[in-house]
Amino acid sequence: MSSWKKAAKANQKTHKERHQPESRKHLGLLEKKKDYKKRAEDYHEKGETLKLLRKRTLDKNPDEFYFHMVNSRVKDGVHHEIEKEDEHTVEQLKLMQTQDIKYVNMKRTMESRRIERLQSQLHMTDVADKTSNTHIFFVDEEEAKDFDLAKRLDTHPSLLNRKSNRPRLSDLNKISLPEVDEKVIKEAKKAKEKTYKELSKRIEREKQLTVVQQKMELKRHLHDAKIMKPKRVRKGTTVSAPVYKFQYMRKK
Repeated sequence: MSSWKKAAKANQKTHKERHQPESRKHLGLLEKKKDYKKRAEDYHEKGETLKLLRKRTLDKNPDEFYFHMVNSRVKDGVHHEIEKEDEHTVEQLKLMQTQDIKYVNMKRTMESRRIERLQSQLHMTDVADKTSNTHIFFVDEEEAKDFDLAKRLDTHPSLLNRKSNRPRLSDLNKISLPEVDEKVIKEAKKAKEKTYKELSKRIEREKQLTVVQQKMELKRHLHDAKIMKPKRVRKGTTVSAPVYKFQYMRKK
């Protein structure tokens, strides 16, 4: 019976919907049934959504709590996620995901040996002079009024800020300095600054490798802890590994 209805519909006349009359052409296209159907479905869908939201608002418990509320806030009616500090840098993640702990340990050992080699070449006197001095002189009240530090130390006033290589006036009179070309002094100063920059970069690199090694070792220990999970004492950062407290287990 259904096949007969389909066959009958195949030969029936298709009724065309009329267009917008000429007098109403300025109002735009005439709305057809399919357009009305879409508009009606959208209207009812929005009405159902508003009804559901109204019901949820009425049924809301003011004392309700979700754990996600700890990491989010509502400010001026807008929901915001609390941004957490990254525990790993991009370089640390790449190193931890692509290399093993033996490679990191090897690179850290190489950097520490290079640092020792560079430190043996430099006297580090410039760094020592930058730190504040806490040398205290005990004098009488009358002597404190006319106290001359350069005279007390028996040195030139321009050398007072030095912590090392501060000769006395008697030694300065005996010293005969050779004539050195200014070009040679500038080149030596540039080489010295370059070495200091390299040393600071290698120290920073060695610190980063140490942090990565500690994080990888801790991750391995956490996988081995099968009986009881350790308690986290301090969260890890980009410059330090997290601290965990493990349960004491007696060995045989």
